Amino acid sequence: MRHFASMVMGVVLFGCLAACIPNTTTAQGPARQETREEHDARMAWWRDARFGMFIHWGLYSELAGDWKEYKVNQGGAEWIMSYANIPRDEYRQLAKTFNPVKFDAATWVATAKNAGCKYIVVTSKHHEGFSIFDASNSKYDIVDGTPYQKDTLAAIAAECRKQGVHFCTYYSIMDWDHPSQTKPDNAYSPTGIIAERKQEYIGYMKEHLRQLVKEYGTEVLWFDGEWVDWWTEEDAQDLCQFLWNLNPNLIINNRVGKGRRGMNGFADEGKDREYSGDFGTPEQELPAMGRPGVDWETCITMNTTWGFNKNDHNWKSSETLVRQLVDAASKGGNYLLNVGPTAAGEIPPESIERLAAMGEWMKIYSESVYGTTANPFPETPWGRCTVKTHDGGTTLYVHLFNRTEDGRWVIPAFLDGASAKSAKWVGGDAVEFKPLDNGRGGTEISVPAELPNTLDSVIAIEF
Repeated sequence: MRHFASMVMGVVLFGCLAACIPNTTTAQGPARQETREEHDARMAWWRDARFGMFIHWGLYSELAGDWKEYKVNQGGAEWIMSYANIPRDEYRQLAKTFNPVKFDAATWVATAKNAGCKYIVVTSKHHEGFSIFDASNSKYDIVDGTPYQKDTLAAIAAECRKQGVHFCTYYSIMDWDHPSQTKPDNAYSPTGIIAERKQEYIGYMKEHLRQLVKEYGTEVLWFDGEWVDWWTEEDAQDLCQFLWNLNPNLIINNRVGKGRRGMNGFADEGKDREYSGDFGTPEQELPAMGRPGVDWETCITMNTTWGFNKNDHNWKSSETLVRQLVDAASKGGNYLLNVGPTAAGEIPPESIERLAAMGEWMKIYSESVYGTTANPFPETPWGRCTVKTHDGGTTLYVHLFNRTEDGRWVIPAFLDGASAKSAKWVGGDAVEFKPLDNGRGGTEISVPAELPNTLDSVIAIEF
């Protein structure tokens, strides 16, 4: 797979280069006036984090992929209200039996933290319109509308602060339940809107978002459902300004506006700055290449669905998940890995098992993920590379997915005038290496017949 040939210091030195460019807008939107330095400072923790957990949880979790004779076998369990065309009044009845008695916020957050996740993004309100927080302007929420009558989002937010994990929330612009929005005959998406009620709905939405920012302390607002025709880029810019007035440090994804072009998650090449939002959002895919100067985060499921689906057993392996995380970091992006808890409030054991395996890998190799920048080479047949700069120089992390027959790799010349001074397994012993005297520079490394880790073995080369 190709990476950026021009990535040599493209993202590695992005902050330095950007600081030299006069810019009075955000990296991806005209809705706010800020310098590049201010923008970089606001995005700093998110860029360093690299790894987050997505949590999809709502009334759809109770159906678990089944509605009467309708069955979701793979993908889209959280879309069952639309797929099965369930009438609003019937769907609302699910709240009366939604009682997550096994929910434990401390366990959820600890599971994410132990896996190596630096932040959590929770679905505060998905397309179905039901809120898992105590909404001030609606009774269709987990506190007022269910037997459980407790604020699960507040509990998650408190545990995130206690355990040192960044707390972030998902929010859907499209709302299948709100009376201002109309639906096609056989599905709910995309909704239309009753024109004279649009501002009513935006006010309803802004009150939810005010709560999430001011009362719950969300650090990122992860929007979705922006593809409806009635939502405009001007609406997005107004909403962003409203939110930044509440918290100037808030980070907002690009699905707040109209820039995203399908599942690849980006605006058209070169047009990112024309639209609202701080980062791109590829979904269920990793881009073939990153984009220097554009922040992005790919969101990916462990099986094929976001919400809990008892019918979906198509689980990715731990090896795949670790390598996807590394692939994202090697292209200058973040990796947001999803879990879909059950209606009872438990993360499925298959997810727990994979997160635990990732956590064991991260205990040893997290330094090659956190705070790194993108691979500087056009080709990495052995696996991937990440880079970290520090006071003593630069560390190149070589992620070995596969071993060559003779156990030798040639690392191309890296950084003008720099030479390798040491090489060692991360968490282990020194690795044999030698500078190449071929007029082009570079380093040759030699490794034993068996690599230290079957998921991904990492060599740190100091320059």
